[in-house]
This record gives sequence, structure tokens and C-alpha cells, in this order.
Amino acid sequence: MKKLLLLLFILGFCASSFAQKNSVISGKITDPDGNISLPGATIKLNSGNRYTISDQIGDFEFLNVPAGTYQIEVVYIGYQNLTQEVTVEEGKNVKINLSMTSGSETLSEVVISGERLKGQARALNQQKNNRNITNVISSDQVGRFPDANIGDALKRVPGITMQNDQGEARNIIIRGLAPALNSVTLNGDRIPSAEGDNRNVQMDLIPSDMIATIEVNKTLTPDMDGDAIGGSVNLITRATPNGERISATVAGGYAPIREKAIYTAGLVYGNRYLDNKLGVVVSGSYNNNDYGSDNIEAVWVQDDFGNVYVEEADIRKYDVQRIRRSAAVAVDYKFNDNNTIFANAIYNWRDDRENRFRTTYDDIEATYDGQAITGFTGRVTRETKGGIDSDRNKSRRLEDQRVQNYALRGEHLLSSKLDLDWSMNYATAREFRPNERYIEFQQEGLDLFQNGSTNRKPLITSQGEDLALFEQSALTENRDNTEESEFGAKVNIRFPFSVIDGQKGRLRTGLRLRLKDKSRNNIFYSYEPFNGVTLADVGASYFNGNGFNPGSQYIPGTFASANYLGSLQLNNSALYESELDPSEYLAVNYKAKENIYAGYVRWDQDFNNKLSMILGFRIENTNIDYTGNRVLDEEELEGEINTTNSYTNILPSASFKYNVNEDFILRVAFTTALARPDYYALAPYVNNIAADSEIQAGNPDLDATYSYNFDLMAENYFKSVGLVSAGVFYKNLNDFIYTYSNNQYTATDFANDFPTQANPIPVDENWTFLQSRNGNSVDVYGFEVAFQRQLDFLPGKFLKGFGIYANYTFTESKAKGIADEDGNERKDVSLPGTAPHMLNGSLFWENSKFSARASANFASDYLDELGSDAFQDSYYDKQFFLDLNASYKITQNIRIFAEANNITNQPLRYYQGISSRTKQLEYYQARFNLGLKFDF
Repeated sequence: MKKLLLLLFILGFCASSFAQKNSVISGKITDPDGNISLPGATIKLNSGNRYTISDQIGDFEFLNVPAGTYQIEVVYIGYQNLTQEVTVEEGKNVKINLSMTSGSETLSEVVISGERLKGQARALNQQKNNRNITNVISSDQVGRFPDANIGDALKRVPGITMQNDQGEARNIIIRGLAPALNSVTLNGDRIPSAEGDNRNVQMDLIPSDMIATIEVNKTLTPDMDGDAIGGSVNLITRATPNGERISATVAGGYAPIREKAIYTAGLVYGNRYLDNKLGVVVSGSYNNNDYGSDNIEAVWVQDDFGNVYVEEADIRKYDVQRIRRSAAVAVDYKFNDNNTIFANAIYNWRDDRENRFRTTYDDIEATYDGQAITGFTGRVTRETKGGIDSDRNKSRRLEDQRVQNYALRGEHLLSSKLDLDWSMNYATAREFRPNERYIEFQQEGLDLFQNGSTNRKPLITSQGEDLALFEQSALTENRDNTEESEFGAKVNIRFPFSVIDGQKGRLRTGLRLRLKDKSRNNIFYSYEPFNGVTLADVGASYFNGNGFNPGSQYIPGTFASANYLGSLQLNNSALYESELDPSEYLAVNYKAKENIYAGYVRWDQDFNNKLSMILGFRIENTNIDYTGNRVLDEEELEGEINTTNSYTNILPSASFKYNVNEDFILRVAFTTALARPDYYALAPYVNNIAADSEIQAGNPDLDATYSYNFDLMAENYFKSVGLVSAGVFYKNLNDFIYTYSNNQYTATDFANDFPTQANPIPVDENWTFLQSRNGNSVDVYGFEVAFQRQLDFLPGKFLKGFGIYANYTFTESKAKGIADEDGNERKDVSLPGTAPHMLNGSLFWENSKFSARASANFASDYLDELGSDAFQDSYYDKQFFLDLNASYKITQNIRIFAEANNITNQPLRYYQGISSRTKQLEYYQARFNLGLKFDF
């Protein structure tokens, strides 16, 4: 903070010393009505190679302009070029606002004024004029896809695929790189994570209608946070309008998997006050979706004779209600032409209520005739997951997630040669799970039968089940609480600096501060009834296999009902004996502090009117202070373990942009980036789970992953609002992080790794050891191509209404330095999370009133998690989604729309080792929505 204050003092002193001989030209670019700002416009000044680009709210400025008369030209894809004369007086900030005219007057029969093309034009202009390699999607484009949350919208972007949770896109993979290697920001500020183990931002938490623009930065510039190896996703909220705006959405839908309704609503209001000095926009969103999923799971094992069979299997029925609420406000106040402040706030709140009914076949042992398996024995467990019967839980497990961000920033023109911007933000994320309950009943010693005809749908059945013999084996209640907060501040200055006469040059530098705190504080109780209880004694729910998506042969069976579980008076000491169960929470609780101090220098230089460069570097210093628990025999807290560390990363970069002509652009970038280890991976905990013969340990010695990146991209923009692009990329990751697994871990190994701790492993036993570790290096390379265009060159008015949006990305990786349980390096291993093939396609048709679109999304299978060997490796299977949507303008301001998601009923599927060996298979079915949108 002292450094920031010192910098501000120096800047103030420098500003006072600047001579005011030259002037400034500033203004705003808008649409013909003046209501919608146009970001990404190119504004040219007929004085040397002088140009600038309008920002997110359409504002622009030219610094250090001598007095005189100039011609200003504005170029914007989809609009006619605009030229206007401006006279500059010495020492003045000359304000000029410019309104563009639709290009439909010059492009025969192409209606550029259509809503979709307007949104696409804004996105493509920003993408074209960004200095780094990006993909940009506007809110109008998102609205043309049936995407309820930001995660589903992002999967349309070239090079991006998403990992799903309960049928919604949650974790982002950019160019085949796992979520831990990417970052997510809101208006340039980091979004904290509500996840307990990692840094992942849950992309299904934020409704898509709360975001104005999605910007995916695939290469970094020095003024951006450096921890984004795959890329950085910047979510930009609505800016204040230039006049009054009212927009509302109401919709209802249907989720056939549980035959429940879906409710959606949204509202936006914005206006300007106090002679246009004050701008305000408020927005809100609500979505209530009551649905569920049908799921089967299996764990495979291979015996000493080479027989492969299922050693544990689940049949799971989920009932889920997700309620998303979001509210945002943005304010700006323009003191004068040289000073403006902005304030933003957004609050996202999601309630996720869930019941799970789970039948588990485990403790499976094979019987043999020689080396051949003749049968199996094991036990069956029926578990109900729910919560207390209260107004909040409603007899379901409640996952209360809230993410909020508050930001204040300012933009100041200190002189004709110097401007300054600063910002401060405070953000929090919390995941709170109160009164979460589980009850289970077990029957042991049953004969089990495995269907060996297909591994893709493994089936286990039992003989001799009797509800009266299903004894209560567990009754628990837990409260989980994970919280993260971050305070951030930054200051940047920018001034002209060119080494080539007549060519534009800018030097910018700044400081960045991030102070992060994260903690997980869980607690867990077990309860024992004083009177024995069997499954025959309780209020029960029975589920047959009718309509069960994996197949009617899977019969979940009889369970304690959710209402029975929710109504149990567990705090009544006359009925239950309660006991803390430290094995469930001691090892997972931790506290983390992470302070990041950064500074950068960025030099933008044009060599001529075609070639430009960004050269610079960033320095980031990270200080960590982590506290975890040392746990003996699962339940005994031996003590806390604290570790501190500090490290510094230097991140140089160089980017070049070459305008072959006005529409064809070549980009090349050499950049560096890093990825910090997950929080829980760094926590210095040791957890001895004797019942499972397993030891889990954190690794405070983990190094951050450091990456060298090369990118080459070619882009050709169509005047009729479209793009064709192609590019290649290569990344070399050093000290990448993977999960080390050793099934042959001995007492000697433990003594070597943890010499100061009591050794839990008997000398004649082998345990399993799990720990995050650094590998040596990974090479990641690939290419991507994209095409989007209105097919205006086709004959006839009907055919001209068609358009295509398509992209494909190929990614390949090879990891070095991953050790197996014997310490030998595994060969031919890819980086977990690297999807080789990603394809998006969309065919649409639109005229002035009606639009329709069919959208497809495909991602191939990929390694998701490394096991101790190839047999144990877990893969995320290929997926193909098909969505449909259409809308019709009833009046100029009212539109009716219909949407259908996942009409292919694409399941979430994992497999173990080989593709035929199903590990998880979960179905969600399609969803349908019908609504009205009002825009005034």
C-alpha cells in the first residue's frame, strides 16, 4: 500500500509539471439512435499514423494532439465509415460524440441492423482490434443460444469445452488445459472460488443474462494477471446506458426427467441523470429448475489371474432443485471531461437442494474354481442423502453458494500526455452446507451376480434381500463451510512514447495487489439410536426401474424416505446418542493466506501502418501462509502444521500484429504464464485412514507451474459481419502438478517422507499413498479454425437469411516426469484435462421478425485423472449436445422465444482404463423453455 501511495504522489508531481501546450480529443461512439455504445471501433486521425480504439462503453481519447483542424474517421464492421472534422484548441480537451449509420444501406439486401448482427458486430470489432489473441461474445449473441448460465455460453467459443455437473456446464477447459490452469475475472477483477479443494470458479453459478460481454484472452499482455496458462475469461457486466433502457424476460419451462416446471425471470433498468453526469443501471435474474438425474457407477479391479470384474457398483437417483438469483448495479459519474469514477456490484446466490437415493454393492469377493471366477458375495447398502426438515433445507441437502464482488475505479486525464486509472475491489465466495444428513441400511453376506455381457452398462444383482435384515449402519449430520475473500487494488499510468517519428507508441506501467484468505471449517456428527432400526421399520420410498435412463434393469429399490430422514429428532438425547466423527473433517479443514504483489511495464509500438508490437514483462511475488492438521488414526488430532513460503516469477512477453489489409490480420505472440497450486494441495495436512489402509497428504513444497507459450493466428473479417480464422499454438509447461498414487506404500516410505511423525503403517503391510506432486514438463500443441458468417452471397431473399457459426480445435499433449507406484516414469501419458478434439457448429436463419438456430457441441474423450497405473486411470468420455431455439418478434419491443436443450439426452460418462469399462454414466434428459422478452 505504501508503494501505491508513493506512486500516486510521483504521478501527481509529474502531472503538475507537464506543459499544457498540446490538447486532447475525446468522445463516444454510439449506434444511430445514440442509445447503444459501440466498443472496439477504430478511430483514425489524419495526422501520421494516429488511431485509437473505443473502450467497453464506446469512449475514446487521443493524447498530445497539437492545436489545429483534423479529420476523424471511424471504422466499424457492419456500419458505414464515418468522417467528421474537428478543431482543436491549445490546452483543451475537445469532446466529440459520433453516431454510426447502419451498413444495410451499402450492403445489398443484408440487414445489418438486425439484433443478432448488431451483437455480432460489437463482438467482432472488439476481437479484431484487441492487441492480443481473443474471442469475444456479446450478450446479444449469447441470447441467440439457449444457454441459461455462463458455462453453457462459453462452450460455444473456439477452443473451449466444459465439464458438466447435474447437466450444466461448470468447469472450463481452454485449449485442452484443465480448469486449474485457467482464470476467471469479472470486469478484470478475480472471482474467488467457493470450491473447498481448488481455485475453480463454478461457471454455472452466474446467469448468462447478467453478463454483457464474454472475453476469452488466449494470450496475456503484461498488464494482465499472469496466472492463466490456458487462458483468462473476463466476464464484463452491463455498463450504464446513454439513455433510458428497460428490458424484461419471463419464461416457463419443463424438465421431463422429474416432470417438474422451470421458472425464469429477468429485469434491466438503466438511465442517466444530473445532466447526463450520472449513469445508473440495475439488473436482476431468477431461475428455478426442479429436475434430477439417473446415474450408475462402477469401480473395476483386476485379480492375480487377469480376471477383470466390478468390485463396487452404485445405482443412484438424484432429485435436484437449483435456484439462481443474481442482482447487479453499475454507476458512473463524470465530474468533468477529464475525471470519471465507476462503481460496480454483483451478488450471485444459488441454492442447490438435493436428495440422493443410492444403492451400493460393495465388499465384493470372488469365489473361484481354479483361476476361473464362479460367483461373488458381498453386501448391499441403501443410503438416503438429505437434510433437516426446515424452511431452508426442506428435507434436502442444501448447498448455499454465494459469490459477490464490489468494485470502485477511476479514470483520470492528468495532462495532455498522461492518463491514470485505478481500481479497488473486494470479493467473497462461500459454500455453506447446513444440517446435511445421511442414513444408510446394510445387509451383508449376499450372493451377487454380475452381468458380464457388457462393460458399458455393468449390472450387479443380489439374491436374498430382506428389508428386515437391512440394519441401520450409519446416521450422520454434517455442516460444511468454505469461505474465500480477496481484496485487490491496482493503479496504471499511460503516456505517449514512440521511438519512430510519426508512429504511435505508448508506454504503460502499473502496480497490482491481491490479498486472499481461504478457509474450510467442517464438522461431522454420527448418531446411534438407542433402539435398533431396520429398513422395514422406517418411512420408506420405493423406486423401480421404470423410466430409469440407464435402463429399466437398474432398480434402485427401497430407501428411507427424505421426509423420514428430515424429521428425525437427532438432538433428542432420549432417542439418539451423538458423537463427533473427526475422521470426516479434521484432515480436510485448513486455513490459507496468499498475498500477491505485482508490477509490470508494457510498451506498445507501431512500426508503420501495418505492423505493431507489444513488448514488456510482469513480476509477481507470491507469499503464502497455510495451516493444516496432522491426523493420527483418522480421529486423533496430533496438532496443526503451519508452512510459509515466498517466491517470485518474472513473466516476459512479446506480441506482434500485422494488418495485411483492412480485413486480414496476422498475430504472433511469445508469452509466459503460471498456475499456482490448488489451496488444499498446498495445505500441510497428513491424514491416516487406517480403515482403508490409505494415507493422504498435502504438499507445501509444490512449485507453481510455469509455461512458455507460442501462438500464431490469422483472421479475415467480412464486411457483412463475419470471420474466418485459423491458428496454431504451443505451450511448454514446467513443474506441472499431478496426483501421485502409490498402492505399495510401506512403513519405510512413511518414515522417509515424515520422519517426525508417528508411523501408522504396520511393517508387513502395503498402504495407498496420495499426494499432489510436480512433474517435469508437458508439451501442449494444437490448432484451431473458426468460421462465422451470414450467407448473404447466396441467391434469393430466403437463402440469404441463413448463416453459419462453426469452429474446431485440436489439442495434443505429452507429459514427462509422472512416476508410477514403483517410482518408474510412465510413458505416453497426456496432461489430464486435454481434450484432443472440440467442435462447435450452429446453423441459423433470420429475418426482421423470425430467427431459428440449431446448435451442436462435441468434445472427444480425454484423460481426466491419473491412477497408480494405466488400469486405474479415469477418462472423461466424449459428449455431443444438440440444442434448438427460435424467436419471433410480436412487436418492435416484444419477442416470444422457445428453447430446447440437450435433445440428444447426452449423459455424463467416465470410464476406467479403456472406453468400454464404464465408471460413471449419468443422464439428465432434455429441457424445454418458452418465454417473452420485452425491450424498450
